[in-house]
Amino acid sequence: MSAANENILPATFWGGKVPGLALAGAIAAAALTLRSMTGIGALSPMLVAVFVGIAIRLLVAPGEQFTPGLRFATRPVLRLGIILLGAQVTLTAIISLGLAPLLVAGLTLAATYTAVVGVGRLIGVPLPLSQLIAAGTSVCGASAIVAANAVARGEEEDVGYAVACVTLFGTIAMLALPLLAPVLGLSTPQFGVWTGASIHEVAQVTAAAFQRGVESGQVGTLTKLIRVMLLAPLIITMTAFARTGRRTAAQAPFPWFVIWFLVLVGINSTGIVPDWTRPHLSLASAFCMVTGLAAMGLGMDLRQLRNRGLKPLMLGLFGLGFVTTVSLLLVKTVM
Repeated sequence: MSAANENILPATFWGGKVPGLALAGAIAAAALTLRSMTGIGALSPMLVAVFVGIAIRLLVAPGEQFTPGLRFATRPVLRLGIILLGAQVTLTAIISLGLAPLLVAGLTLAATYTAVVGVGRLIGVPLPLSQLIAAGTSVCGASAIVAANAVARGEEEDVGYAVACVTLFGTIAMLALPLLAPVLGLSTPQFGVWTGASIHEVAQVTAAAFQRGVESGQVGTLTKLIRVMLLAPLIITMTAFARTGRRTAAQAPFPWFVIWFLVLVGINSTGIVPDWTRPHLSLASAFCMVTGLAAMGLGMDLRQLRNRGLKPLMLGLFGLGFVTTVSLLLVKTVM
């Protein structure tokens, strides 16, 4: 390849993607700024980005010049955001909690994912959408949904529905669990583990867990990060089942971005990552994921979203009841 071609390639590669990336990135920046300015834990930037994208598509459908950038945002950019989640997790912090939170989080995750997919099949929710709702409910909300979709292969409307569903029910859990804790007689550590093992989004866990004090807030956040770390084993397991089921290996490619997520967890656990970089990496992760979801919103057909009906919403409600009940029983049993 000549020097001239080497100079041309980057411009050619990025040139067609700039309009779509800029539009999705602007929506993401606005959604993140809105959360930062209001401080409202229930105001999920990911959900805001999806809805703003849908609204823009309804009002002024983006032209073809936006398509390459939007497509790039929904895959490589989104996956980069998931990889960067690894910078929030250290094995040392997780080990310091002891075995009980790991048991509660792991068993709750496995039981919830299996139950939600099973009930989804019983009531007639399409498998990809059931898998997305199950992943979002059992692991870590919207970020788990976009990671799981690498295997589930749902439509953009499935992703949007699942994100809206888990955000809604995660918000309900965020508001309800602190009110239920005194009635249930939970200790401070028990409440922290319960919130971390059951509420959907990291921000929602933080908002709920710290209502009972610093100790419960820290325990809840670390328990939630255990669930984030378990995202990788879940995606790998989904891939294995997809390959042994009806899909061929070509239809269920291995999600290599999950391995890079684990690599970053390992690097972060060594202590060589400076503390001052972690907030920036966390923001970069959020920005990439919100950008990808904004791009998905811009590509969604609202009629197709409406055609999904209420069954997936009922499935999300079942998931909320299941994850909170199972995690509570486990907390009471092992702690």
